[in-house]
Amino acid sequence: MTVFVDTSAFVAYITNEDANYTVARNTFTRLIEGKERLITTNYVIVKTCMALQRRSGMSVVNAFLQHVVPAVAIEWVDVALHTSAISAFFASAKRSPSIVDCVSFAAMRKLGINTFFAFDPHFTEQGFAGVVAQEYC
Repeated sequence: MTVFVDTSAFVAYITNEDANYTVARNTFTRLIEGKERLITTNYVIVKTCMALQRRSGMSVVNAFLQHVVPAVAIEWVDVALHTSAISAFFASAKRSPSIVDCVSFAAMRKLGINTFFAFDPHFTEQGFAGVVAQEYC
């Protein structure tokens, strides 16, 4: 199975003060040990680095890039995917989901991925299935 990993999962996994830290650690370990294919986009990597830098500093960003990112395949966002996501973002006419979320949804659809690892309810709202219990979203 291929699982799309979102910023909320990465941040929870690496930040022990996060409310979802334990669930994230257990889920990530289970996915890795189960030999699941983990994938994300370069937009999610950038958003995660920004969140970690703001919350915890550059040493945590470095740890994320050195020790977590290598375990995940990265789908690089091209012009077509970006344009599609921007169109969906403006079509929703809401403050959320974010542009990065819209890119994630478009990438998942493009790649035929239905399963996500996130603590963001927007993925479920879009019809995707989570790998952690729904009460955590």
